[in-house]
Amino acid sequence: MKISTFSLVLLCFFQSARAILDPVDFLALQSIRRSLHDVPGSNFFSSWDFTGDPCNFAGVYCVADKVFALNLGETRAGSPGLTGKIDTAIGKLSSLADLTVSPGRIYGHLPQSISQLKNLKFLGISRNFISGEIPAGLGQLHNLRTIDLSYNQLSGTIPPSIGKLPALNNLILRHNRLTGSVPSFASAQNLNRLDLKHNSLTGSLARDSLPSSLQYLSLSWNQLTGNVDRVLYRLNRLNYLDLSLNRFTGPIPAQLFSFPLTNLQLERNQLCGPVEPFNEVTIQTVDLSYNKLSGEISPLLASVQNLYLNNNGFTGEVPGSFVERLLAANMQILYLQHNYLTGIVINPTAEIPLSSSLCLQYNCMVPPVQMTCPSKAGYQKIRPARECNQHH
Repeated sequence: MKISTFSLVLLCFFQSARAILDPVDFLALQSIRRSLHDVPGSNFFSSWDFTGDPCNFAGVYCVADKVFALNLGETRAGSPGLTGKIDTAIGKLSSLADLTVSPGRIYGHLPQSISQLKNLKFLGISRNFISGEIPAGLGQLHNLRTIDLSYNQLSGTIPPSIGKLPALNNLILRHNRLTGSVPSFASAQNLNRLDLKHNSLTGSLARDSLPSSLQYLSLSWNQLTGNVDRVLYRLNRLNYLDLSLNRFTGPIPAQLFSFPLTNLQLERNQLCGPVEPFNEVTIQTVDLSYNKLSGEISPLLASVQNLYLNNNGFTGEVPGSFVERLLAANMQILYLQHNYLTGIVINPTAEIPLSSSLCLQYNCMVPPVQMTCPSKAGYQKIRPARECNQHH
């Protein structure tokens, strides 16, 4: 009986006594603390008193005697975050799986020593002032699933090694100053989200350089070129696609309209040719404006809720199915201004529902109904006759 009571006491003792933090991790946290400071209004570091157990510090999460996750900065909405630099000692936290830095004013380079964190799965340092290049060594961290370095001031190229990470699910580098080409992600077969929006990337994407696992792709606000057909034909799991504000060329592949998309943004490129979906298009928002598209408008686009076809070279009449959907308030935005359209069958007394916007300005016809056009459509209602005659 005495033995079992003793065992019970021993068990309780071990459960209540947690292992003391590994000295290497302890010293690393001290270095990290010395190089970072609370922005006025933040009190994140108030609990970081090294006479106590660092596993009780704000943002420090331990497993056994090692730091497993580090969340630097206050996570409360509207908190001003931290300032300073990320110390190279971060690379000494050998068990670290999750490194998050809240939005704030952290500046300087990403330390190369992050490449030593072999267990790292999540790297999230967005909305700060991080500059310099993305460490190429991140491509050696084979457990990495998410890299979010968005809204910083990173420059240089995207290291090709990152495109080969086998476990990578999410790569979010939007709103930086990255240059060069988009590397191949062909071997990143688990990649769901690729967001490189608002950088200065150039060149064309190699055929088959994007994996068919992609569900979210944003490359907008870059200077990318090449034929869009080559890039997209295999990506049939996409539910969000934004290639706007680039210099992509060629026709829009018909099968793209059959992908499970909710949003298709191809505006402000140099896409040309007719738009000919195979089936009725069920995408909620389709923006093909400011391109060089031509031919008649397909009636199969009538089921789109927000349709932007303005500033192209479309000809012929507006399909009757568009009018029906618009009057039934099923179509919310139909922008057809600045084309070469010659007619629309609609009763002049028909009232467009308040929830819907129709713009027909600057075509080869007199708009028959009241319109709600954006201000940048200009004031000219009708295209000059000579332009209409030349176009036909």
